[in-house]
Amino acid sequence: MSTTSVHAPVSGRAVALGDVPDPVFAQGMVGYGAAVDPPREVINAVAPVSGRVLKLMPHAYIIMTSENVGVLVHLGLDTVALQGAGFSAHVSEGDTVTAGQTIITYDVPSVVAAGLNPIVPVVVMDEREPGNVAVGDDVANGAEIAAGSLLFTANK
Repeated sequence: MSTTSVHAPVSGRAVALGDVPDPVFAQGMVGYGAAVDPPREVINAVAPVSGRVLKLMPHAYIIMTSENVGVLVHLGLDTVALQGAGFSAHVSEGDTVTAGQTIITYDVPSVVAAGLNPIVPVVVMDEREPGNVAVGDDVANGAEIAAGSLLFTANK
């Protein structure tokens, strides 16, 4: 069994995945994890784990670790509708990145101005067992979390 520490890709208030106002994330349909409600400013979203950029879209990215754990970071809810507006990528699909490396600059105020929720769900792709994801204290307490701080641990 491997254990993967998944770090917050942005700073803000740590949120339990079940509290994300989107049933696809809240019910773990994509996978289990946690979320961060970011500050209302332009911020850098960083890699939550080290690995290879498996998928890179303007509003989301997946990083695959060397242990084949895929971690999805989704910047805001329904932000695919913005067609890339408010997001600037700093890496390319296929790049190898280290945890904490800037992946996308995220213009949170523009997402809010478009009437969308800027919350950032972070999930282990295709994880079907909620017990395999142990949230950190910040998530359990709904505390403020810094980018790069432990968000949750995934066991596979």
